[in-house]
Amino acid sequence: MKKAVLRLDLHEEKAKKKAMKTVSRLPGVHSISMEMKDQKLTVIGDIDPVHIVAKLRKLCCTEIVTVEPAKEPEKKKEEPKKEEPKKQDQDLHITAYHYHYPHVVSVEEDPNAICVIS
Repeated sequence: MKKAVLRLDLHEEKAKKKAMKTVSRLPGVHSISMEMKDQKLTVIGDIDPVHIVAKLRKLCCTEIVTVEPAKEPEKKKEEPKKEEPKKQDQDLHITAYHYHYPHVVSVEEDPNAICVIS
């Protein structure tokens, strides 16, 4: 990733918005910041600064001030967390479907009954 600082000749808020919009549409741009006091635009991302200047020169006078590798934010070292023993879930028996066994009463078991299938 590169950090490119560009000097823009902007005097109006409308021109600033157009410049920000133009740069934000370019592929590979990760962040954009603008300082109107110094008229500087800072672009961080995986993009060629010359390509950015070529797009911005259609709007205003633009020149490259500096190009340097972007500083990665410092990552804090995390203390290793103690692993807690996982609670064992009780064996759960989940039935996806329930098979229905028909209840059949035969005549031999009950001579007065009628054959019933339920």
